[in-house]
Amino acid sequence: MAQDDKIHVLIVDDVAETRENIRKLLQFDAQVEVVGAARTGAEAVELAIESQPDVVLMDINMPDMDGISATESIRKKVPFTQIIILSVQGDPNYMRRAMLAGARDFLTKPIDVDELSAAIKRAGRVASNEKEKLSTTVFATAGGGRPGSGTLLPGDQGHVVTIFSPKGGTGKTSLTANLAVAIRKLGNAVAALDGNLQFGDLSFFFNQQAKNSVADLATRAQELDREVVSEVMIRHEGSGVHILAAPMRPEYADSVSGEQFADVVRYISRMFPYVLVDTGSLLNDLTLAALDVADLVILMMTQDIPSIKNARLFLDLADGLGISRNQIMLVMNRYDKRRSITPERVKDNFKKDIDAIIPLDEKLVVPAMDRGEPFLLRNSASPTAKAISDLAELVITKLKAAIPAQVEAR
Repeated sequence: MAQDDKIHVLIVDDVAETRENIRKLLQFDAQVEVVGAARTGAEAVELAIESQPDVVLMDINMPDMDGISATESIRKKVPFTQIIILSVQGDPNYMRRAMLAGARDFLTKPIDVDELSAAIKRAGRVASNEKEKLSTTVFATAGGGRPGSGTLLPGDQGHVVTIFSPKGGTGKTSLTANLAVAIRKLGNAVAALDGNLQFGDLSFFFNQQAKNSVADLATRAQELDREVVSEVMIRHEGSGVHILAAPMRPEYADSVSGEQFADVVRYISRMFPYVLVDTGSLLNDLTLAALDVADLVILMMTQDIPSIKNARLFLDLADGLGISRNQIMLVMNRYDKRRSITPERVKDNFKKDIDAIIPLDEKLVVPAMDRGEPFLLRNSASPTAKAISDLAELVITKLKAAIPAQVEAR
């Protein structure tokens, strides 16, 4: 229950008299406190985010957003809140739709006060348990669960960063793994997702072999819960990074659609402040889905002509994909100052700044890759590690400064 041992209740009904009658019914129950009343579904969603109620009493028929749509939205934004649907119709189809949307109970009007009280108390107990789970599972284990620790509160939305290169061999997966470690070192909970489902090996960069993968979540993408997601993801003990692996066999990738993958990414971004998605180099449905849900795209290239040519082609294509240039950060990996293609020449050609230059250091990177260990864990003082740490700070700064409205819209 709430910290003051009362069950906080929000009343939602478009009829003022009904709202007041319910309030009067509840005022004699010492265990219940009404924290607000809403006239519409949209107003209910706003008040739920603001007041964080344990229980919402939701009318099913409202003019702007019906109770089922409002229920679904509230359950996404305030996961511990339990919804009790109130309806003049006892239609089984309404009941089924309400439960699928995440409602806890379904009561028919006129309301029996004892039945209502019992339903609120049942829902209040569930809300209390859900809040306890949220405070002790991924929010706490990933970052300490303290204000300012970089964790999410229920109802918050995290940032999605998609790492992409239109040419293979640019070091995308290595960057994803080490950037996740760098963001974690800054005190933020972070998840790294493998979006290359046929031949992805992100988990091996952490020396992890997963029993489960994104394919296990995709089949139930519309009905995920934190417990299931936490069981499927791996927590890397050395860094605290949470990893969602690719399937062990390439043919399993065919079972995951782009839409399902996007749903999984969105859900995980409600559990972690920062979600990094490593992608393949082809613009297939999965990669396009990862780009579509991204708040920020890290476009990687190396100093060879094919890599730079493909990066330029992607930049030209980005507008058509709905990705603004402000959302794209350019990263030149494996920079070797002895080569004639310089960051300055690329900048002039692209008419866009290069946000990070990661120096070539094969003696650092290759042995770490063979060990299955992000090199930032063992050597954070090298120029390559420092460049990635600087990139992590830049990513966080850019997201906090420029993306909040976009995250809210998602």
